[in-house]
Amino acid sequence: MLFLPLSVLLFLLFILLLPVLFFLLQMKLVGHALVKLGISPAVATLIFFLSIIGSLVNIPLLSGKQNIAINVGGAIIPLLLCIYLFPKVPFLKTVIAVIISSLIMNKLAHPVPMVGVTIPMFIPPIIAALLGFIFSPRNPTPVAYIAGVLGVLIGADLMNLSQVTGAGVMSIGGAGVFDGIFLVGIISALIG
Repeated sequence: MLFLPLSVLLFLLFILLLPVLFFLLQMKLVGHALVKLGISPAVATLIFFLSIIGSLVNIPLLSGKQNIAINVGGAIIPLLLCIYLFPKVPFLKTVIAVIISSLIMNKLAHPVPMVGVTIPMFIPPIIAALLGFIFSPRNPTPVAYIAGVLGVLIGADLMNLSQVTGAGVMSIGGAGVFDGIFLVGIISALIG
């Protein structure tokens, strides 16, 4: 039987550990996803941490009337993974999946002044998974990942650069789309 002070302490400990447990669960899911994409567990862990840390880093590309940057964790690292995966997929089918994904993401994206582009975070992984199954039913994971990542970066961010105005920085792969890109990796692995 637990006494009140002990149960309160256990509850507080649980509340304090909940973010750590959530982080470890995400790390395990992303690590599993990257391993299914053909990346070793050690490199998968490194990519996970670099993506999280890199999400805080924006590299300026253009400044002036509109400040444009590229996010390390939400664009550069996923783009490098796409380059790594492209030789493992049917090229033409993957390009068609990217075009379809880009057009859908463009229609669903919402340019927000002084913030950037936002997109519902669960839409990119769902669209990516469907396209992976349609265009590569035997091995949907890499096609889904490439279509999801490039669809968001091209359709949501690049195709909306002229729509975003204000004093802020438009970050390609930044806060408004980072969650969707991150979830694309997890869902892509779960479908394979």
